[in-house]
Amino acid sequence: MESARVLGQNHITKHFENAIKMGKISHAYIINGEEGTGKMRLAVSFAKALQCVENNPEFYADNDLQFDFGMEDSNKVVTGRACGECKSCKQTDSKNQPDIKYVTYEKSGIGVDEIREQINDDIDIKPYSSRYKIYIVDDSEKMTVQAQNALLKTIEEPPEYAIIILLTTNADMFLPTILSRCVLLNMRPVKEEIIKNQLMSQYNVSNYEANVAAVFSGGNPGKAIKLATSEDFKELKQHVTGMLGALERAGMDIISNYVKEAASFKKQIEEYFSLMRIWFRDVLLYKAIKDIDSLIFQDDYKLIEEMSGKIDYSGLNKILKAIDVSQNRIKSNVNFDVTMEVLFLTIKERIKK
Repeated sequence: MESARVLGQNHITKHFENAIKMGKISHAYIINGEEGTGKMRLAVSFAKALQCVENNPEFYADNDLQFDFGMEDSNKVVTGRACGECKSCKQTDSKNQPDIKYVTYEKSGIGVDEIREQINDDIDIKPYSSRYKIYIVDDSEKMTVQAQNALLKTIEEPPEYAIIILLTTNADMFLPTILSRCVLLNMRPVKEEIIKNQLMSQYNVSNYEANVAAVFSGGNPGKAIKLATSEDFKELKQHVTGMLGALERAGMDIISNYVKEAASFKKQIEEYFSLMRIWFRDVLLYKAIKDIDSLIFQDDYKLIEEMSGKIDYSGLNKILKAIDVSQNRIKSNVNFDVTMEVLFLTIKERIKK
């Protein structure tokens, strides 16, 4: 019996399992969370469990389908979990379950035509071989207002077998009338330690790299995995830490080179500033409590220890403020080279030789 857990989202998994066990299935759900948090996996796991033979013994028995779908005992207790072995479960795994539909789109948004053709015009056709007919709409925040209004009519008066699951990174993009008719389930940030352990055990990431990626991810496991396994991120991290370690002794010619190197990371500029912010957070923390284990950049603790003795608390606060100001200036399209040069000089001036 499968228990399809998504890291840190047990509250949603349990909600789905209990809904199936109690027979209280909503016709419409919204799973809301950042990209990389596991929304699609949760939706597919729910759909898989909904269609599983062992969660629908009476339906398959009444329709003489129990042997075709691999269920010989119609008296099994409903667990709310997919068995993983029946025909329906195997079809779901291979994305061939005829009654689980994935809404697709080709343009930048989901228009009214996609909703009408893939949901509204199809939903009145009864399920081919399952108890439910399930529609999963990824990136559903991209639905136009017209598309949402078209979907609303279906959500208001759905066939008894129909279930629509909307996956989104921003539930605020939905019309209030859509929100009021759906069960809203919010993904939760995952604790850094849990993400770190996953990276080390499943992806063979070092303790140091896992620590940095976990903190940097903001509780998003997918983002942490991408960062921990990304050569681009490793290159960026090496540049930032190397630059900060050498900035104290750098002349204007070297600082000009750092500005040019920073420009090559423009597509990762948010990560650039975040790495700087985490670095000086480590310096501030070490200055306050002298605890290496509490540092994110533990491999660079000697440099952090040295820097913590050269920058006072006022200087650290001014550096952190300067990082925030520089980031906002870049967002406002202020000249990149000038902004970064001023930031590097500000940091250099706060380090006492």
